[in-house]
Amino acid sequence: MILEPSIDKLQSKINSKYTLVTLAARRARQIQDTNVHQLETHDSATCVGIALEEILAEKLKVDPTSEGLED
Repeated sequence: MILEPSIDKLQSKINSKYTLVTLAARRARQIQDTNVHQLETHDSATCVGIALEEILAEKLKVDPTSEGLED
């Protein structure tokens, strides 16, 4: 089973695995609740996958002062 986007590509955007997982989980919950995402097209069928694709596309960034989502 090959997972896309790969962890190596994602860690080039966000160094901490903990931050990456937290950001993806929060964003996935938002996508699930609102059914709105920031990508024109996505390959993933799950909310978590879409959130990871958004991180890779640099649609989401971490605010280091508050550790919240920055759209």
